[in-house]
Amino acid sequence: MDFDPDSLPPRRWLLRGGLAVLICVLLAPAAYAAINPQTVGLGPGTVEEPADNVTYVTSQGFHFDGYGNPKKPARLAAADANAQPRWSFDGDAVGAHWFYDVDPMDNGDLFVTATNPEGTIAMEFDPETQEAVRTVEFDLTDTHNIDRIDEHRMLIANMRAYEDGVSNDRIYIRNVTAGETEWEWVFHEHYPNGTAGGFNEDWTHVNDAEFVGDGERYVLASPRNFDQAIVIDRRTDDIVMQLGENSDHETLYAQHNPDYMERDDGTPVMVVADSENDRVVEYERNCGDADPRLGAGTPPSECEWELVWSVDGFNWPRDADRLPNGNTLVADTLNHRVVEITPDGEVVWEFHAPWAPYDAERGEKGSNGPTMADMNAGGNATVHGGDDSGPASRYTVADAIADGGNAVGLGNAEELASRWAHFEPWIRPVWMGSWAMVSALFAALIALVWGGAELVVNRQRVAARVRSGVDGVGNRIRGD
Repeated sequence: MDFDPDSLPPRRWLLRGGLAVLICVLLAPAAYAAINPQTVGLGPGTVEEPADNVTYVTSQGFHFDGYGNPKKPARLAAADANAQPRWSFDGDAVGAHWFYDVDPMDNGDLFVTATNPEGTIAMEFDPETQEAVRTVEFDLTDTHNIDRIDEHRMLIANMRAYEDGVSNDRIYIRNVTAGETEWEWVFHEHYPNGTAGGFNEDWTHVNDAEFVGDGERYVLASPRNFDQAIVIDRRTDDIVMQLGENSDHETLYAQHNPDYMERDDGTPVMVVADSENDRVVEYERNCGDADPRLGAGTPPSECEWELVWSVDGFNWPRDADRLPNGNTLVADTLNHRVVEITPDGEVVWEFHAPWAPYDAERGEKGSNGPTMADMNAGGNATVHGGDDSGPASRYTVADAIADGGNAVGLGNAEELASRWAHFEPWIRPVWMGSWAMVSALFAALIALVWGGAELVVNRQRVAARVRSGVDGVGNRIRGD
């Protein structure tokens, strides 16, 4: 017996009507968000304690394969003591698609690292005139950090140096006046080639390099994909300190921008934005009976790093600086804000900085404040406080994944929630909330499945009518 789609019962129309209503209901939050957007602009959140200096912030912005979202701009901004924006500089003015590292210079200017698809830009920027006073361009892909050493030389963290199946990711000093490389340290000469899954276009993702200690002997570097922060002795090219190790996600997980400090007794300390773990941490170096201090010559294998302080509850933080007052300045990237927190995690100063702040600096370069030990502080906390209307205060789909997964005993609920929280902001329109976007995605999925089903039914209907017509012609030919 041939199938006749037109013989379907009337409830088929009820089903269609129900699906249409469901899609409209699911799209309603997105429509409401379009009329009443949830976005928070550049400006203050909670300010309990005014800052003692200007805060400079770089926002990475969003560009993908040449497409730039104007509502997710790359920019350099300044906030005053009360987190009010003083000025904002758009990356398009210097051909920058992304902004990364910013450092105060001795003359009051800023030294900024920016990139575009063609290469990397090192920019000296005058905050008084809001103009670039000097730019140097490098044929380097996606470099996150260049430090100015002096008028002629720069220290560069060179990632994505991949050619003919080999990664040449490196740290090097370039004399831009003479056009010469004075020193370089290539990662594959010091790590097994199979580290972090082996060579690829983004093997190390080294996102930071800076001098620590006195002079230019020691370089602190952050190979993000190796889950570690290292200190290199330029005299020997040896790694003399290593915090974390490949795939040890309990210690560090895809970290950014570590800062080296020392306790009053000289014990080395690192403060790190532990990005994929959504926290900021402080570690102290313990070498047992051996001397832990920088320059003492104690090899990394004889030392351990002890976690003395952590604050979780961020969304992919990528910079954390200890301030002279003992608080910590954090770029809370995917909450699109910069916050100053006390040792117990309370937000006392907050600056909304959409989109995706990368680095935040206040005060002179290297003006790190006291360690936790020197403040008789430490322990574990969760960041709290902040603007009730800001992105960090919203109950998101990621929160629901974590809470729901934990309620039903899903072992990897926290990891799934973290993955979603890190992925979702990149695909979500800035005017739309987390729930509105998921609701719209469900509506699109239902519409897609419904459309596919209708296409199949319509094809069957057409096929049935064609067969009926052919049979009719055959019957007439046969004289039936």
